[in-house]
Amino acid sequence: MPTRDVHATTASALTALTALLAAGLALAAPAGATAKVSAPTPPKFLSAAELPPHPSATWTADRVKDGVPEELKFCLGAALPGYDSRYRAFRTDLDASARQLTIVAGSDAKAKALATRLNKEIRSCPTRIEGSDPEIEAELKDYGTLPVEEGAHVYGLHTETSYGATDISLLSVGRDGHTVTVVDWGQLGGFAGAPVAAFKKTTTTAVNKLY
Repeated sequence: MPTRDVHATTASALTALTALLAAGLALAAPAGATAKVSAPTPPKFLSAAELPPHPSATWTADRVKDGVPEELKFCLGAALPGYDSRYRAFRTDLDASARQLTIVAGSDAKAKALATRLNKEIRSCPTRIEGSDPEIEAELKDYGTLPVEEGAHVYGLHTETSYGATDISLLSVGRDGHTVTVVDWGQLGGFAGAPVAAFKKTTTTAVNKLY
């Protein structure tokens, strides 16, 4: 074989080997080296306008924060360790206030188990309230389920002290896939003054709005 043919063959082989090595390096490179992976979309929260209308006050929404609102820790705190959660608080210039808590679980199955546990904690909360303070009587009403996404459940919780102070809360637990949300509304008074129908609408909106 002529010398120039040997040189040409060697050059062609080196070119082919270089191309193969380059292709192999490209395949072995981590995905993050060429493109950034988008962060998961966080769940959305209610706006002030989506809460049950107050007859004589305007709702104001705080910014979304990490953690669990103090108002929910007594009834629900035992079910929440180990989960990252965020919440938004709502207030009026009178006695009404509200909160929305969201927890993103690692899977649909974990979120389903968490929702089941939260419902259980709400149902047992009156007994724990009375056990923690003999001066308080607590009563729970079950307002049933809502057909939204993977479902939601609504409750009313009334407390009365021995000196006559009364508070009413509406709570709901809803789930959309791997995310659970809890909505809590409260003010002074009893069951008769609770806006149950409007709160059910707010809960449906909260679950639908997550994603």
